[in-house]
Amino acid sequence: MKKYYIHSMGCKSNQFEGSVIKENLNKNGYEESKCIEEADVYILNSCSVTHKSDNEALYLLRKAKHKNQNIINVITGCVAQIEKEKLLKNDFVDLVVGNNEKLNMSAIISCHTELVSGSEQDKCFVDDIMNLSNFNKVILEDMTKTRVSLKIQDGCDNRCSYCIIPFARGKSRSADSDFIIEQINNFSKHGFKEVVLTGIHIGLWGKDFGLTLLDLLKEIETKTSILRFRLGSLNPLEITDELLEFLAKSEKFCPHFHLSLQSACNNTLKSMNRFYKVEDYLEQIEKINSMFDLPFLGSDIITGFAGETYEDFDVTVNNLRMSGLSQIHTFPYSIREGTVGAKAENQVPEELRQYRAEIIKALSSFKLRGFIDKNIGTTREILIEKHPDKKTGFLKGVTRNYLTVLLDSKDETLLNTIQQVKIIKYEDGKIYGNLI
Repeated sequence: MKKYYIHSMGCKSNQFEGSVIKENLNKNGYEESKCIEEADVYILNSCSVTHKSDNEALYLLRKAKHKNQNIINVITGCVAQIEKEKLLKNDFVDLVVGNNEKLNMSAIISCHTELVSGSEQDKCFVDDIMNLSNFNKVILEDMTKTRVSLKIQDGCDNRCSYCIIPFARGKSRSADSDFIIEQINNFSKHGFKEVVLTGIHIGLWGKDFGLTLLDLLKEIETKTSILRFRLGSLNPLEITDELLEFLAKSEKFCPHFHLSLQSACNNTLKSMNRFYKVEDYLEQIEKINSMFDLPFLGSDIITGFAGETYEDFDVTVNNLRMSGLSQIHTFPYSIREGTVGAKAENQVPEELRQYRAEIIKALSSFKLRGFIDKNIGTTREILIEKHPDKKTGFLKGVTRNYLTVLLDSKDETLLNTIQQVKIIKYEDGKIYGNLI
């Protein structure tokens, strides 16, 4: 039996697809290895959101060959989709597999293992993803996790000037609602209490059917037996009053929002080709905080985009500081060849981009601590993880508003159950609670 080792980089969609690859291989006679040295095949499910992630992918492939010169190096994911010609020129790359093709990984490896040292054509399995019009219905059956992910959408129709992902993922494509409802109910039958709806741009779900994300969520609310659901990242323009009113009344929705903001300065947002203003989403954040009980509000911010002046960055910092966000995920702008941003004048020096990112990270830490403090003393519903905390043996779980809480119990009969917990303290980077 051949052994494989897989590593998935990047977003939740990539993590989901990495798990699908594992299941596909396991079902077709492959065995997962715990180390590269003992594996026959190394699969790198890559991310291309930044140059850093591109370079990391190449580093990991070289490192795999160094550890095991006989290993078959397979790169898939967004780097493989965009940079196939460059990848094929490297002697440490044996197979290049596209984003759509990777979901049938076992067939590609099994049929072409003997050809990996042949021509570039023999080593490349990447079709033009922009020609895809149908969603690839993939099912993840991993029963080891507490919360299950379901990919409901792929691709992106936006053309933000900093982003290469639409060219790696293709046009927006939606899973049909019947498939989604069937999968969620199947998860419930297998004991899952919570599903996370993922995709590249889930706010575009249903656009190809003449439907909206709200239409889907109404069906999930009434036609599934799942107890909780979460949403992936949303563009501020997609969070309508009608959607918020529905979510506020939902018995299943976990009040956890992740807003794809990218900047808190209107000048920068315009340069990024983002079609909203800071004032609008700051008002939206206030509205969300007023409609839900301590909702978790995460966000994405890019620092140092082309043309971002010192004054622009100060505006971003001040707006983020006064916002009702709970946490800010930030990273410095990465110039991506093939995007409008790469051709823009007044590029910000890389060290300044990184410096600005560190400032936002510090602000994020301050905001997260403030959000945690607001939760101390409150009672929350918690889904206890299937596996206790490794260090202490105590149970742990995640609240509806996305806080991981360590509990005062080792009672394993409570694993994968929903309980009430009182949050009592935050100490040494961990949140503690007592079961009620």
